[in-house]
Amino acid sequence: MSKQITYRFFNLLLSMMLLLLIAGCSAAQKSGHQASTYQGPSIDIGGGSAHAFVALDATGKPTILGVKLSEQVLKDLPAELPPGADRWEYKLALPAEATGAGYDHIVVDWNPKGHVPQGVYDIAHFDFHFYLINEAERNLITAVNEDLERANKPPEKTHMPEGYTLPPGTEIPRMGAHAIDPTSGEFNGKPFTATFIYGFYNGQMIFLEPMVSESYLKTRPHLTAPVPVPEKYALQAHYPTQYGIKYDKINEEYVVSLEKLVSR
Repeated sequence: MSKQITYRFFNLLLSMMLLLLIAGCSAAQKSGHQASTYQGPSIDIGGGSAHAFVALDATGKPTILGVKLSEQVLKDLPAELPPGADRWEYKLALPAEATGAGYDHIVVDWNPKGHVPQGVYDIAHFDFHFYLINEAERNLITAVNEDLERANKPPEKTHMPEGYTLPPGTEIPRMGAHAIDPTSGEFNGKPFTATFIYGFYNGQMIFLEPMVSESYLKTRPHLTAPVPVPEKYALQAHYPTQYGIKYDKINEEYVVSLEKLVSR
């Protein structure tokens, strides 16, 4: 190949690469987004703080939604229950950039005494509720009298994740009922570390809930686990196909997240 042909070929290749780069930049400009992570307002928990966050790709679609807790959160956590309540509840507002994800807010529950069932979740742990409904709708859930039937109403089979079941007695006011995976380790003779719960009310999925024990968090885990998913969802949102419970050594914080979100 002559030097002249080689030179022309090089220029042609360079021009093609430049066009592809311009096209990519133009697409990003049209979308109005760059891949980035956005933080919600911070609140105090224990001796530290926590906030919600969302990660968006270059098209503006959410890919990860989660909670970040500073390492100091595990210091000075309440050892007793608050007066008249069975858990400490901390509400996290989502960043404005998370609006399109389909979630309204996140509630972090600290359970210093654990909760039912005994011998399974009766150790100190956190519940992370990612709510698909707003707080006013949550407040209507009393799980007593005529509302008890609505709280325990099972979803259609196609709306229940494969392998999950909705046991009686899991209904809680302002939450609904909890669907569990009976194959999880804590139901089969292993200590509870982390698990994933789905929440239902009136036959409709209304929250997603990673749970993690205090003792497991202290090991500074790096857990990524698949999330069983149903065939259909009642509410439009971006649902996870995996979740994570990880310690970020650089930022000295724990990250609990719904990951690989898919619009359904």
